Amino acid sequence: MIVFDLRCSQGHVFEAWFASSAAYEDQRDRSLVSCPLCADTKVEKAVMAPNVAPKGNAGPASTPIAMKEMLRALANAQQRALEGSRWVGQSFATEARAMHLGEQEQAPIHGQATVEEAKALIDEGVSVAPLLLPVLPPEQAN
Repeated sequence: MIVFDLRCSQGHVFEAWFASSAAYEDQRDRSLVSCPLCADTKVEKAVMAPNVAPKGNAGPASTPIAMKEMLRALANAQQRALEGSRWVGQSFATEARAMHLGEQEQAPIHGQATVEEAKALIDEGVSVAPLLLPVLPPEQAN
């Protein structure tokens, strides 16, 4: 079996399996190969990226120890970025909105917000950024 990336005359690209290259050509010539999106039978092979295997002596991209060190460095950087920032817990959206509207003094804060709350803040023009690693509330930190 062989897989080909195919392109119809409308520009749709799709993948199909054939017993051989000759089988593909035979089916194409008899208009048996069609685009699954628009049913166009004017189909040709699309350019495919070769699947090049890595060298046998290449090590893994990252080891568990290296990954642990990267996460530790990320956690340290995030902690430094939060220094001087006040934890507001689940009232993050309310407090960020109040600061944006001038109802409350501007100050760096961090806390929790649902995806919907974060999207609403962004839609309102409030600058927010997700934290890459979870942050424990101060009372849960050891």
